[in-house]
Amino acid sequence: MSVQSDLNQEHDGPHEGPIRTPKQLMWAVIFAFLIPIVGIGLLVTYVATGQKSGAGSNALSEEAVALRIQPVGHVELRDASGPAVVRTGEEAFKVQCAACHTSGAAGAPKVGDAGAWGARISQGFETLLASALKGKGAMPPQAGGALSDHEVARAVVYMANNSGGKLAEPAAPAGAPAPAAPSQAAPPSPPPTQPAAAAAQPAATAPAAPAATANAGEALYKQACAACHTAGVAGAPKLGDKAGWAPRLGQGLDGLSASAIKGKGAMPPRGASTASDAEIRAAVEYMIGTVK
Repeated sequence: MSVQSDLNQEHDGPHEGPIRTPKQLMWAVIFAFLIPIVGIGLLVTYVATGQKSGAGSNALSEEAVALRIQPVGHVELRDASGPAVVRTGEEAFKVQCAACHTSGAAGAPKVGDAGAWGARISQGFETLLASALKGKGAMPPQAGGALSDHEVARAVVYMANNSGGKLAEPAAPAGAPAPAAPSQAAPPSPPPTQPAAAAAQPAATAPAAPAATANAGEALYKQACAACHTAGVAGAPKLGDKAGWAPRLGQGLDGLSASAIKGKGAMPPRGASTASDAEIRAAVEYMIGTVK
């Protein structure tokens, strides 16, 4: 009887759970809310990461890679004595505007971004053209550069209309150059008669004509580099700024040329041009020459 009585007393006694103090109760409440929240957060992160990975797989396709590395501009060196040719809006854009308005460097609105261009287009063509010619923000003035004012106007209309605008094509100014008439070939001259002895002598070597690329460095700078290196857009060292060029000169001409060819920071490869390695090197050498 005594054993049974002891068992009944133990059974009837108070029961103690794992939570015995107010501090333990507080931690239990915290963990009861914290663990589900952490679990939900990890689940959302996992799902979001999976979606990004799926979207990124297309970025490595041949079409996407080709689209990213395709040139966005070209350099065209012309004979100054040749007939003047007015560029189309697209051609002018590729020559002078693509370096910033394709990548969005220094806050330039990208072509095709209707949201970024909407407020600008609403200001009207004259305001857009004035900003381009006089310069605005990090964009240097385009007047007096490689493009005529009319070509700049065409480039403005091209960018605006490819970004949701419906601007009219600007009229050509009075006295605009007309296409040159094709030149007629001169009739072949009869072969000169000369003594046999004279014919046997080697022809005198004509003086070598000036190399076509003698001023290629400066010409390429004006067409592809000035847009950023004149105003220091996106950290580009300004032309003639010794302090800005000083830390870069240690790379030497070869190192700086390699950076320009491959692209660095906000600068696209080859300055968004199709210039050759030799032309890029000449442009870099020209810019270095202004700080020495």
